[in-house]
Amino acid sequence: MSGAPSSKRPAARPARAKSAKPWAEKSSKNASQKTKRPTQPAAARTAKAAPERAVSPRAAEQKIYGEKACQVLFARRPEAIIRLYLNQQQAPKCAAMMKYLAKAKKAYHLVEDTELDKLAGSQHHGGIVMLVQQPESLPLHRYLRQQKDANSDLILAMDGVSNPHNLGAIARTCAHFGVKAILLPEAQLLYSGASVRTAAGGAEFVQAVHCEKLPEALLLCRQAGYQLMSTSSHQGESLYQATLPAKAVMVFGEEMFGVSKAVAQKADTLLRIPGTDQVESLNVSVAAALIIGEWYRQHGSISKMK
Repeated sequence: MSGAPSSKRPAARPARAKSAKPWAEKSSKNASQKTKRPTQPAAARTAKAAPERAVSPRAAEQKIYGEKACQVLFARRPEAIIRLYLNQQQAPKCAAMMKYLAKAKKAYHLVEDTELDKLAGSQHHGGIVMLVQQPESLPLHRYLRQQKDANSDLILAMDGVSNPHNLGAIARTCAHFGVKAILLPEAQLLYSGASVRTAAGGAEFVQAVHCEKLPEALLLCRQAGYQLMSTSSHQGESLYQATLPAKAVMVFGEEMFGVSKAVAQKADTLLRIPGTDQVESLNVSVAAALIIGEWYRQHGSISKMK
């Protein structure tokens, strides 16, 4: 991902420093402090900068946006915030956030929506963009070890599902029903800006669990006591007549081709969501919501006891 945007633009806005609004004054002060450099030769500054980039690789950072996503992250992981950009409308709502950043000597900047569009790479930022430390994904074997004594647990496994809006909607549903983990080969997809915004804060409550090859990962889950379930549009047991296992992995495939053959062959149970058959299938995030909701109806009370 791209590195932190330059703070020079907010620092060069003297008008904000004269504003009667405290958040504008602090923003200018933070920006001006950030632009100060020790007086030393350019070569020396360049030589010292290289090790810093090695210590903080860009891959460990991400941009997130959307009011709800940013507020929930601040409530749960304020130390993860590297830099904050927001417009004048968001400033009063983010007073506590800006106060925290000022105390932690981290910069925040009041900018126009056009600048936020560029930073987010989207117009759907809601007036706020954060550069934050990306949470670490968890290897599957470690997650299974953590859950070995759990009475119930539902893992969602993504077989080719990569659309960030679908992943964000699934994460939001997981957070609502208390599902802890989403298993996918490219765990960073769950932390993209679009996915986190769509999750509306839900991404902070769901653990991305990574694996190299999904078929092998499913076998590990079975060995750990999980039953494997998958879906089909035209066959399998009706979701509303099935007794769902308390410890289960539910596999979802991408919409055009569904679950791959190599993965489907590993399933213990094939589920069908009954309906009118007027459409071939449901959006994967909708199907996930229905299945997670039914699993919660059958096992939610067990999960709460743990």
